[in-house]
Amino acid sequence: MKKIAKIALILTLVLTLFAGCGANSVKGSTVVVGASVTPHAEILNVAKEILAEKGITLKVVEFSDYVQPNTNVESGDLDANYFQHVQYLNQFNKDNNTHIVSVAAIHYEPFGIFAGKTSSIADLKDGAIISVPNDGTNEARALMLLEAQGLITLKESAGFTATILDIAENPKNLVIKELEAAQLTLSLQDVDLAVINGNYAIQAGLNATTDALAIEDKDSDVIKNNYTNILCVKEGNEKNPAILELVNALKSEKVKTFIEGKYNGAVVPMF
Repeated sequence: MKKIAKIALILTLVLTLFAGCGANSVKGSTVVVGASVTPHAEILNVAKEILAEKGITLKVVEFSDYVQPNTNVESGDLDANYFQHVQYLNQFNKDNNTHIVSVAAIHYEPFGIFAGKTSSIADLKDGAIISVPNDGTNEARALMLLEAQGLITLKESAGFTATILDIAENPKNLVIKELEAAQLTLSLQDVDLAVINGNYAIQAGLNATTDALAIEDKDSDVIKNNYTNILCVKEGNEKNPAILELVNALKSEKVKTFIEGKYNGAVVPMF
């Protein structure tokens, strides 16, 4: 019996030791994450403080485009990125043969239609110019928002990759101008209206909930399931202990409070 007791004690000590090692395995590690400047990098900087308390260094690399953050995760130059939604990720993987996966849904940014030279949707004249983002999934998202306002009708077959070629009816003969997402706010004064991505709108000092003429239905399951912004890694790194700690930090009460206080509805926590 004494021998059995000794073996049990040894096993307990070994298991305790391994448990301690597991808990401390992330200490001293560094996680490099690519992000859009606003709001993603700002949110990550709050998570950075939480991770620092656990001995983890978070390095945030800011990007102004939607391509490099994914290519750099695929190449291994970044451990993760935080800038995109599910539909964009799926299309990017398909188009570029990349292997990037979501590890956490963090927040949602409503798309908005903003006034340029025309102050309201009702005042749009025949042949008015409306700019939209030119990347596949966000262009479709913009077109769906225009359709929801009764400005155009899309073909029944149009889905999450719709383009201007999928417009079935355009009673006002609107000119839909496709631009890089980063250019939408910069050229706002040159068009009648613009449908602008949430992050670029915020960066330009615009808030979809207070400044837009129309916004997406944020309570729609279609919106929530397809356009929530996600933290992504290369396939195979989903269970990296430091990444899991980053997920916990991003889903913390501290980050939620920051988002709700900072962005006034232009960014909505989804956890």
